[in-house]
Amino acid sequence: MNYRDVGQTIKRDEVSESQHVAVATAPAERAKARAKTIVNAMTVDVEDYFHVRAFADAVDRSTWDRLPSRIEPNTNHLLDLFAERNISATFFILGWVGERHPAIVRRIAASGHEIASHGYEHRGIDSQTVEQFRHDIRRTKLLLEDVGQTQVLGYRAPTFSMSAKTWWAYEVLSEEGYVYSSSIYPIAHELYGMPAAPRAPFQPTSSSIVEIPLTTIRLFNRNFPVAGGGYFRLLPYGVSRRAIEHINRYESPPCVFYFHPWEIDPDQPRVKGVGLKSRLRHHLNLRKMRPRLARLLADFSWGRMDDVFMRNGTARTTK
Repeated sequence: MNYRDVGQTIKRDEVSESQHVAVATAPAERAKARAKTIVNAMTVDVEDYFHVRAFADAVDRSTWDRLPSRIEPNTNHLLDLFAERNISATFFILGWVGERHPAIVRRIAASGHEIASHGYEHRGIDSQTVEQFRHDIRRTKLLLEDVGQTQVLGYRAPTFSMSAKTWWAYEVLSEEGYVYSSSIYPIAHELYGMPAAPRAPFQPTSSSIVEIPLTTIRLFNRNFPVAGGGYFRLLPYGVSRRAIEHINRYESPPCVFYFHPWEIDPDQPRVKGVGLKSRLRHHLNLRKMRPRLARLLADFSWGRMDDVFMRNGTARTTK
């Protein structure tokens, strides 16, 4: 042990056994104490079960209005759950949802949560031209601000569709008045992901916009997901808890966690024409989500994205 690292300047043979224990445990105790002070960011992507990208080939957008919606009861349950635990969160809302369910947007805002944009109708950035994207994020921002009577600063790309090919989108977001994005998941995934992207907040362009990636843990020279979604349902709860504890104790910045209202709804309608893999991935462990979420909210401290990362209008970023 290097005693100088812990402020010790005395010789080894002059340290008692009890002092050895104190020296050895001091870093661990400091890390444990640090973890208790960390407020992580809780986020909800407000979209219905039929909006998910995995169902795109089975559900035509023109039929969305005819499908039974579950968004209001599911989101209302989440708002009740957050209120019981005095937790504030960020809700990335589809403009399509906000237009058809304005009451839920108003309740989110009235409950003290942050309203942010998830685009209008869940179209990936990679499927849009620059002008189409500009229209999409402008339309959604104006709509949500009008309904919620609050400023919209944040954006999350549908299906984390920000990539090296769509880097131009950051400049458009900045020009349209957005302050931050949370659109990159630094993992390897068949539908999304940028494993080489920074794991901490960074400025992707010369504009002032900040990218706040979804949380990962680095093991064996590879990023593993910690930020929720399907992985939270797939793996035992203890895996997520230990990973978040590790990051809160030993890394910076705080964690970003996300999920969808449909993930707490095991009784949602079954979509026909969906492949086996997509169907299993979507419905896996839905009945376990509510109790797992309750444990997660109790085990860690949570807040809004803007409060956690954007205090005083700026975020600490990597170079």
